[in-house]
Amino acid sequence: MSGGYISARGVAGDLDLDADVCVIGSGAGGSTVATELALSGLRVVVLEEGARVDAALHGQMRPSESLRHVWRDGALTVALGVGDSPSINVTMAKVVGGSSMVTGGVCFRIPESVGQHWASELGLAEYHPRVMEPLFEHVEKAIHVEEVPAAMRSRSTQLFAEGMLKRGVELKPIRRNTKGCNGCGRCNFGCPEVAKLSVDVSYLPRAVAAGATVYSHTWVDRVTTAGGRVTGVTGRLLQGPRGEPRGRLRVRAGRVVLAAGAWHSPGVLMRSRLGHPRWVGRGMTLHPGFRVLGRFDAPVRGWQGALQSAYTDAFEDEGITLMGLFVPTGVLGATMPGVGREHLENAAKIGHLAMFGGIVHDKGGGSLHRIPGREPLALYRMDAEDKARIPRLLTLMAEAFFAAGAREVFLPVLGTRGMDADAFRRFDLSAVPGSRWESASQHPLGSARMGCSRENSVVDGEGRVWDVPGLYVADGSILPTSLGVNPQLAIMTTATRVAWRLRDRFRREA
Repeated sequence: MSGGYISARGVAGDLDLDADVCVIGSGAGGSTVATELALSGLRVVVLEEGARVDAALHGQMRPSESLRHVWRDGALTVALGVGDSPSINVTMAKVVGGSSMVTGGVCFRIPESVGQHWASELGLAEYHPRVMEPLFEHVEKAIHVEEVPAAMRSRSTQLFAEGMLKRGVELKPIRRNTKGCNGCGRCNFGCPEVAKLSVDVSYLPRAVAAGATVYSHTWVDRVTTAGGRVTGVTGRLLQGPRGEPRGRLRVRAGRVVLAAGAWHSPGVLMRSRLGHPRWVGRGMTLHPGFRVLGRFDAPVRGWQGALQSAYTDAFEDEGITLMGLFVPTGVLGATMPGVGREHLENAAKIGHLAMFGGIVHDKGGGSLHRIPGREPLALYRMDAEDKARIPRLLTLMAEAFFAAGAREVFLPVLGTRGMDADAFRRFDLSAVPGSRWESASQHPLGSARMGCSRENSVVDGEGRVWDVPGLYVADGSILPTSLGVNPQLAIMTTATRVAWRLRDRFRREA
């Protein structure tokens, strides 16, 4: 089988294919599965809704161009808050390579406490940290995970580190899938040096060289079955100038791997009427994220240095992780408070701003629902205990900036302006209603979770959908709880396990 990249926009009429395995989605999970199976000699077809954008071209784009051509919905996708919960901007990609192309490249192993909980409390013994060690090493080698040197920390991160150290907490270096990074600080919007080894660079070329074919501009409607067993997928070719469906798609395959991400894999299951209806699209975690800005007298130029270089898990037992970040100035400027002259004055302070972020290890209040069109309706009801963590998280970050000498801080609370230390300490964070929090996420997980029983999960520990032979899920949707850290490496190692088990089954049945 000769592999390659094919856009459905170049296909005349319909598309009818045969394969051993059809993989839906080309992100961290889908690319991993496709590569491992193609290297084992199987005929693999990968279906991706988005376009293929070469990594070098992406690195030349302005952030606005990246948002248009690579990010899903221009990065404006939202999980709507229910009750007194914040609405959360959930950003992801729609492109060959998936959301690995728009992350900061951060690579955490599944935290020890999380892996032990999965093994001891959920019965998923194969996910114990000791058992996962070979998988972590395998993936880390393939994507070149390395530690960000302290010399590459931006002044923004240095200031936060100084403030935290005065409060008795030392930051740790982040590990990322990079090689040759020069710290230009724009990982989320394309690397000019192609130094971030996202899966479009590190995995998919190996899959294609081994014979896999990647079809872009394809949308899967449903998984087909006969006699209770998977027979393939059907869908549409997005051949219109704005991605409108035109031709029809059919792939015949005895194995189908859903890897469309926690946001979209449940939709395929729902439309196919497969998977436990009580759990498909339910229990989604998001790692709600919040950022604090500190303004200093001296210039900071926080964009000079690695986008993400340091973090602290000192508050892990409180369900909080603090994570370094900065965003391009054009994006940051648009988020500054005020209107007219006041907005311009605040935006002019960007060169003096430092930024740090924090995420909440949440309990899974998200749900996905079918509505007309290709996108789901996402709702999020934040657990009361998770909500109580937000004031603590913001206080930790604000006080660190004040300890480092910040004149004022900007909080992620709609309608507020910069606050000096006295104003901040008078401000009652616990009284802020959920609708006023500004929150973002890049980590949707758990919407088709795995478990040891068909009564409380969608897939088993090998990613197999209960009672549907031949159907697998291998993306963030199967992680049974949130992680409290960036999930890219966890998704890829989990997908590797799914792929290896699927490969071994093929060999036994051959």
